[in-house]
Amino acid sequence: MQKWLEGKVVVVTGAGAGVGKAIAVEAARQGAKVVVNDLGVNIDGTGGGAGPAQQTVEEINAFGGTASANTDSVAEWKSAQAIISQALDLYGRIDAVVNNAGNLRDVMFHKMPEEDFDAVIRVHLKGSFNMSRAAAPHFKSQESGAYVHMTSTSGLIGNNAQANYMAAKMGVVGLSKAIALDMERFKVRSNCIAPFAFTRMVNTIPTNTPEGEERMRVNSRMEAAKIAPFTCALLADAAQDVTGQIFGVRNNEIYLFSQPRPIRTAHAGDAGWSVDSCLERALPMMRPSFFALDRSRDVFSWDPV
Repeated sequence: MQKWLEGKVVVVTGAGAGVGKAIAVEAARQGAKVVVNDLGVNIDGTGGGAGPAQQTVEEINAFGGTASANTDSVAEWKSAQAIISQALDLYGRIDAVVNNAGNLRDVMFHKMPEEDFDAVIRVHLKGSFNMSRAAAPHFKSQESGAYVHMTSTSGLIGNNAQANYMAAKMGVVGLSKAIALDMERFKVRSNCIAPFAFTRMVNTIPTNTPEGEERMRVNSRMEAAKIAPFTCALLADAAQDVTGQIFGVRNNEIYLFSQPRPIRTAHAGDAGWSVDSCLERALPMMRPSFFALDRSRDVFSWDPV
């Protein structure tokens, strides 16, 4: 069997469990040397230790792969630099970064304290920037490299009590697109995946409504390991022409998300728009697409294939 990542060095953040661990293990099976980054903290951010990252490393070592553990925080600039430096010091290069590390602080928007908003933005969005920026000079100089960032349908579509998480995950989409545009001339690519998988983070989402219970029923059938093959495929040289995209992976299904484009226009002529004409003409034309929240079409309600 061909090993698609043979000779590559890959950093996977949040790789002590769940989706990140599965990606790290699959990358190693595909021939990559892997830096397994994980703080080892509880889902609420308390605690910490090398245990989860080291367990992933030991699993990789058990089948003859090559990996090293790292417990630096992606949320800090210097720590992110240290993660990339570890890859360079141990393996001599860096070829790919998978920004998977995450946290949750779910609170209804009107009750959300500033520290809960900042904590989630700092890990998901700032952490993805820190890691991507730390690798960028090396990718530029070698004229190759790949980023995969984990976004979420919570951001792309919506979810209750997750204003911080939704904002962070939509920010990750914008960050990925910016990287794809700015780094394209250096043959560096950047893509997002919205993973459907039952992990300890997903398990913390409240289920005190019928919709929440149904979502959890569906989510509990999603295997974290199913996200890994497509993630590793995006890191392979054979995917070098794929960049700036948003994908979804759900069990045995892979799909491509649309990106924002105008879908309806209204013209006022030379006179321009007034508040009256906006209310009388423009908004009625736009309302079906932009103002109606049709939760019956929420992808969380679909049965996985």
